[in-house]
Amino acid sequence: MNAPKAKKIRSILEFHGDKRVDDYFWMKERENPEVTSYLEEENAYCDFVMKDTLDFQQELFDEMKARYKEDDESLPYFFNKYWYIVRFEIGKEYPIFSRKFQTLENVEEILLDVNVLAENQKFFEVGSVAVSPNNKMMSFSSDTMGRRIYKINFKNLETGEILQDQIPNTTGKAVWANDNEHVFYTRKDDSLRAYQVFLHQLGTDSSQDVLIFHEKDETFDVNVFKTKSLEYIFIASSSTISDEHRFIPADNVLAEWKIIQPRIDDLEYAVEHYKDEFYIITNADEATNFKIVKTKVATPEMANWVEVIPHRQETLLEGFEIFNNYLVLEERTEGLLYIMVIDHQSNTSHYLEFLDPTYTAYIGLNLEFNTEKLRFGYTSLTKPNSTLEYDMKEKTTKVLKEHEVLGGKFFAENYISERIWAPSRDGKNSIPISLVYHKDTPKSPETPLLIYGYGSYGHTVDASFSNVRLSILDRGFVYAIAHIRGGEYLGREWYEDGKMLQKKNTFYDFIDAGKHLVSESYTSEKHLYAMGGSAGGLLMGAVINMEPELFNGIVAQVPFVDVVTTMLDETIPLTMGEFDEWGNPKNKKFYDYMKSYSPYDNVEAKKYPNILITTGLHDSQVQYWEPAKWTAKLRELKTDNNLLLFKTDMTSGHGGASGRFESLKEDSLEYAFLMKLENKIDGK
Repeated sequence: MNAPKAKKIRSILEFHGDKRVDDYFWMKERENPEVTSYLEEENAYCDFVMKDTLDFQQELFDEMKARYKEDDESLPYFFNKYWYIVRFEIGKEYPIFSRKFQTLENVEEILLDVNVLAENQKFFEVGSVAVSPNNKMMSFSSDTMGRRIYKINFKNLETGEILQDQIPNTTGKAVWANDNEHVFYTRKDDSLRAYQVFLHQLGTDSSQDVLIFHEKDETFDVNVFKTKSLEYIFIASSSTISDEHRFIPADNVLAEWKIIQPRIDDLEYAVEHYKDEFYIITNADEATNFKIVKTKVATPEMANWVEVIPHRQETLLEGFEIFNNYLVLEERTEGLLYIMVIDHQSNTSHYLEFLDPTYTAYIGLNLEFNTEKLRFGYTSLTKPNSTLEYDMKEKTTKVLKEHEVLGGKFFAENYISERIWAPSRDGKNSIPISLVYHKDTPKSPETPLLIYGYGSYGHTVDASFSNVRLSILDRGFVYAIAHIRGGEYLGREWYEDGKMLQKKNTFYDFIDAGKHLVSESYTSEKHLYAMGGSAGGLLMGAVINMEPELFNGIVAQVPFVDVVTTMLDETIPLTMGEFDEWGNPKNKKFYDYMKSYSPYDNVEAKKYPNILITTGLHDSQVQYWEPAKWTAKLRELKTDNNLLLFKTDMTSGHGGASGRFESLKEDSLEYAFLMKLENKIDGK
């Protein structure tokens, strides 16, 4: 079977006097049957090339699935008279939301069985479930396309009746006012930006809903939430580099909204309430790594902010949790996460102790104020995710729930994790790399190694456990995470140095990390593989243009690869809100810089590594045509005989297939691709 050859229709895209030729621009025509035909041809070709791995893919899927407890359930959480539980049943793909009154011994009340709702749906995802303060009503939202556009419905928990109230085109989140009759929610515009907050009254048609707030600045999104105290409702309006919060008492939906601090360029802040004060985490006054301040509810403006936790040059403050007698901080120093407990009564502080060389620790769900118990999560590359309870007074820890790895083959002591540092080409910093491998896997030029990266939006990919990953670790792969610039692993400056006109540092760091792993004989170019998704897919596209011979193969998941064209099209979801991340190409300086690294614009007639590209037809964040165009252009120009495969999920969006186990089929395809390149599809 020959590889598909997409037709070419010459389009000239001109901006700033610069002309770009795009022969595949026509693929944006979603309703064009020729587009669908091309995607289906690519799917058929991918299936044909990977036909010899079908049994192996099934083997991978079966072993991945077997590691999960099918009848698993969440750790019960008590709130407002009820224990809440999310559980799964054997043979079913979707969760069941339930609760029990007062004690766990009482009869279970099923709030929502998503398996029933998902019947006859190719895709189904619940966005949120929220119970009214009086425990009698519930809102829930659902998406049936994968474009993250949710419909909100309501259920009477006393009668089981689904109300006629139905709210379309929302972000999926509903926030109950304390009167149990009103909910606030957010709508999306044509570009899928969250831009309006509405107030809905139960029993009325959504066409009668009241517009509360309209965010007219297209670089800002809006969100609505209730404070932990349940006393205030907030509307947060945020861009990449600026925030503005306004609030009302949750008891009075007709109150006048009051602004904490009007938006200012480069001023970021987030708010929580405690007693008669607001606690605010912010970068005000050049607090690059953030600090915490507080202010009276009655006078919340920035002029009245009083410092509680100062800015520290060496430590990034990522979050906090307030209790009656304690303040808990989530911090990052030299890439590692720490949890600090501050005791207000004794005026002392201490850190929780973590021993792995690389790990993830985070503050969990803590809805109660008057408690000495802190729930937190912990995981590492060798330890499954656990929820623990820490007694802040006694300084003792107990495990509440540890993720089970079934199948009888996983023993943490069989795996080794480490963290190493690669020199960066600019000499500014070393690049942290987290690694994990089976103890029997040698470090050698013949060892296959998969390196993962992201490096955008300040998002940090921390070292955490993966059930799925065991399938390649047990087959002799080393797995690495490159903590490159563009994320915040080494603080806010690490992010700032990998965005806008410094974006190429992200790509250089990833390449330098890969070269260091080769130079240290963890692997060699013949056995080095890379993976990344979304903005991490941009990373994949950029590095194979820059250093195509460094990798034997890459997996690019839902890749953002047509940077210039997308950022010039303000009708596409997310574009305008991301000018502070990538720059606005209407400014020639940013246009030229984007064009110099945009993967699609820089495909050349040369050899490329083996490539697997995946996407979802209904992707709302990276439109399907970006990877489709990229695939077509690579096919046209590349001069090698290496594999180039493109797989489109015709029923899903950015997050892949819905359901608990369906996504494992995507993992199985990706791993089978890597094993095929290593001639290991027999599992050896």
